[in-house]
Amino acid sequence: VVQLVESGGGSVQAGGSLRLSCAASGYIGRTYCMGWFRQAPGKEREGVAVTYVSGSNTYYADSIKGRFTISLDNTNNTLYLQMNSLKPEDSAMYYCASEPAGCMNWLRRPFNYWGQGTQVTVSS
Repeated sequence: VVQLVESGGGSVQAGGSLRLSCAASGYIGRTYCMGWFRQAPGKEREGVAVTYVSGSNTYYADSIKGRFTISLDNTNNTLYLQMNSLKPEDSAMYYCASEPAGCMNWLRRPFNYWGQGTQVTVSS
């Protein structure tokens, strides 16, 4: 069983930055996919960015390309999301997720393991 605990959310003005962290425990293989998703009130959950634990491939949603960077520190099993140039539309609950079957079709497939989420609020 994989356990995921997010931190780093908060309130920031538009144009600011935040770094989210996701501490992972349990067995996580190199072919696992780990990533970030978000859900704003009244909207469906959407994918933000994912990466293979091996580091072989990383994928981003079009809406955040060039502004967000996903990274994984395998020495302490922590996933990060560096968010720069934040916009009010980035406001959402951000969730860390992990999927043993990899990152293929990550925007549509279900992920097996989820954290509790961390809130990000961007004011204009």
